[in-house]
Formats: sequence, structure tokens, C-alpha cells
Amino acid sequence: MNMKKISTVVYALLLVALIAAPFLGAYPVFVMKLMCFALFAAAFNLLLGFTGLLSFGHAAFLGGSAYVAGHAMKVWGLTPELGLIAGTLPGAFLGWLFGVLAIRRQGIYFAMITLALAQMMFFVALQAKFTGGEDGLQGVPRGKLFGVIDLSNDLTMYYVALVVVVAAFLLIVRTIHSPFGQVLKGIKENEPRALSLGYDVSRFKLLAFVISAALSGLAGSLKTLVLGFATLSDVHWTASGQVILMTLVGGLGTLSGPLVGSAVVVVLLENKLGELGNFLARITTVDWFNTLGESVTMVTGLIFVICVLAFRKGIMGEIIAFIDRRKGRGSH
Repeated sequence: MNMKKISTVVYALLLVALIAAPFLGAYPVFVMKLMCFALFAAAFNLLLGFTGLLSFGHAAFLGGSAYVAGHAMKVWGLTPELGLIAGTLPGAFLGWLFGVLAIRRQGIYFAMITLALAQMMFFVALQAKFTGGEDGLQGVPRGKLFGVIDLSNDLTMYYVALVVVVAAFLLIVRTIHSPFGQVLKGIKENEPRALSLGYDVSRFKLLAFVISAALSGLAGSLKTLVLGFATLSDVHWTASGQVILMTLVGGLGTLSGPLVGSAVVVVLLENKLGELGNFLARITTVDWFNTLGESVTMVTGLIFVICVLAFRKGIMGEIIAFIDRRKGRGSH
């Protein structure tokens, strides 16, 4: 079985698991939050993993869109689908603006420019009246999708969120495997060669930045719709650091890596091992996590250390490399 078939089977099993998760005892709101961060990480990976651009400013797109979408649904009374669009478009615009200002720089200079611009967005969110300042934007209604489907029910909201995230992920997959995506990979591997072949490298980078920012904005908008609020933590630089960590832990430049990395990082950073333990206890009758007590933070730190030391290419990166080595031995 080749890698493409293996990937298809894995994604199919993951989709089945997500569809069944609410009926297996998983908390729908927490899983929806995981899916939002998975989309955020996948969007970031499109830029770093496949284009080679390290942005420290992606929190601006996540948080900025979260505020705009929340304000549009709460104050303007837009329906959820229009609210998501209203949040995604500013993310794309900010991506274009950031890209125009930073895209011609490389390496640490590019990263620092994006960080500086994102911090400007943070101070705007802190001072603007419509964001609620330090209190955040609260009480965002879920409303009715297309004026018909009531999203106040967590289960209904869960499957709508799942459809949105899956559709966005398929868009990322299609982008990566398109001729455009192949050019992005070429730019990452050897930018001077791409230039010599006649490609407008800056234009390709800018378009990749805009797509990544738009999808990050969609993730932030969906997160606000799910949770009913947007806070300064969404636009703070630490959110940019977390999405970098998600991508690195999961596997840089792999499609599945950000999905795995986001799950690991969110579970560990939010000390959700207890909830994970409850879920595992229901399906395996093993209740080990709940015996940890206050030692759970030590386990969290230990898991991060193991990920960094044992999985230098990220969790999925190491698994893919192992499968490739096995196939290489089998061919001789």
C-alpha cells in the first residue's frame, strides 16, 4: 500500500472518529475548539511548511477576524454564515496588507516585521471600544444557520463546525497539490532556481500569505461562533507562538502534522489530561489519568520534552519517515 492510500485511510478513520466523538462521550465544545485550532495550524503550515515563510504574526488574523465576526453577529445581527464570511474577509485583507509590507524580506527580518504588525493589532484590540478591551467581546449569539438551522444546540453546532473545518482542510490539500502548490514547494526548496525559471516569487508568496491569513481568519471566526466570545488572548503574540509549536510538534510540511500537533498542544496547555482520561476511561476502561492529581503538570511537561527529543521531525514527520524507510528496505 503506497503512502497516498495510507493517508486516505487515516483521514477517513479520523473523520469517522470525529463524527462519532460526541456519542463516545467527548465534550462537543472542547472538540470544536480543537478543530478550530487544527484549522489554524493547518493554515499556518501552508505558509511555513510548504512556502518556507515563518510568520510570528498569525495571531492578528485569528484574533482580528474573531472580533470582527463576533461584532457582526452580535451588533449587526448577521446570520452565522454571513458572520463567518465577515470575519474571513478582514483576515484575507490583513494578510494582503502584512504581506505587502513584509514579503520582500526574508528570514528573521520577515518574522520580526510580522510580529511588529501583529503587536500593533493587539494594541488596537486593547483600545478599541467594540472589542471590549480587557473584558473581551462577550455574548456572541450562535443564531440560526441560513435562518433555519438553530446552532444553540451543541450537537448541531458541532456538525456544522466539522463541515466547515473539513471543507477548509480539503481546500488546503487541493492548494498544496495544485500547480500553484508545487511552485510554492519549489520556492521553499530553492528560491533562486524558481526565480531563474521565470516565476514571480513575490507574487506567489503574497498569494500564499493571503490564503493562509484568510483560513486563519475563518478559524478565529468559527471559534467565536462556537464559544460565544473573543478575547485578547486570541490576538496576543502567544497565540502566534502556540501555532508555531503546534506545527513543529505535529510535523512541519506534512498535511496531518498540524492536526496532531494542535490536539497535543491544546490538550497539554489547557491541562485537559483529566478530560482526556475520562474519555479514554469510557472507551478503554483505563482510568490512569485521573489518578495523577496535581502531578498532571509534571506529566504535561514530560510529554513536551519527549516530543521535542524523540520526534525531531514532529510526530507525523517521524512516522512518515519511518514508513518511507520501511518501504526503502522492502524495495531492495
